[in-house]
Amino acid sequence: MEKKVQWVTVDESKEGQRLDNFLSNQLKGLPKGRIYKMIRTGEVRINKGRCKPDSRVSAGDIVRIPPVDLAPTKEAIAHRGIQMKLSDALLYEDEDVLVLNKPSGLAVHGGSGLSTGLIEQLRLARPNEKFLELVHRLDRETSGCLLVARRPSALRRLHQQLRDQDKGLQKRYLALVAGKWPQYLVDVEAPLEKFERGGERIVQVTERGKPSHTRIRPLEVLDGCTLVEAEPVTGRTHQIRVHASYYKHAVLGDTKYQHDDSRDQWRQRGINGLCLHSRSIGFQAATGHQVTVVAPIPNPMHRFLVDAGCDPDIY
Repeated sequence: MEKKVQWVTVDESKEGQRLDNFLSNQLKGLPKGRIYKMIRTGEVRINKGRCKPDSRVSAGDIVRIPPVDLAPTKEAIAHRGIQMKLSDALLYEDEDVLVLNKPSGLAVHGGSGLSTGLIEQLRLARPNEKFLELVHRLDRETSGCLLVARRPSALRRLHQQLRDQDKGLQKRYLALVAGKWPQYLVDVEAPLEKFERGGERIVQVTERGKPSHTRIRPLEVLDGCTLVEAEPVTGRTHQIRVHASYYKHAVLGDTKYQHDDSRDQWRQRGINGLCLHSRSIGFQAATGHQVTVVAPIPNPMHRFLVDAGCDPDIY
């Protein structure tokens, strides 16, 4: 069957999107290079006028999209494995939100040398969803609860809950940290500043940093480490990891903030990944009731706790 030109009317949920991102959503799996070429050559038009990749679409705009071949690329085929993982990672779903159990090692979005991330793959896996946006982020190596909005109104409401602690959004992490975490050190307040070193993002405690606050409570003292509960009051990059490392109790398996010698010793004991897990997330639904979602503890944390004689399910 001969492919035809599409004339797509922009709906309100896409208001303000960059044209290249709008087309990526419409033409799932098409390489960005092909999209840029279509725009550059005038094959794509907004309201019959020429446009640029960073042009913003408005509700009611009519976008001309030329016939394209969406045969799966090698990259798209490779991404199917991620999409299958995501289909198994769904913890909670309602008409406003999804909560996923993000696996360690998967970035939440593409960029910084990564061609894709969780949110891009989620959109490919759910082609009929008009709106899917991250409510918050998790570090690439951190596992656990990740909240995704399915409506612009839900995204606005949940962002407000993030800004206002009284509105009900609560994030609870579990971590294994080196040594014995002191009982008295509950409120860790140390300003954090981001740096770029050799193309790598690093966060440090500095006087010039942004105010940062983490509540950390020890749950179990184990052989050479402590299982702690961490609640980030602010939401800075690498916050829990840097605050733990600053007090000489780095998160086990942390390739950025744990000393190499210590990490090597723990690797010999079976710790071969970052032991930081977003255990639960609680938020206020549109109906006003509180929703709490819990993500099972993955390996190597789960295996280590079992070997230490602990029941991971009680934490």
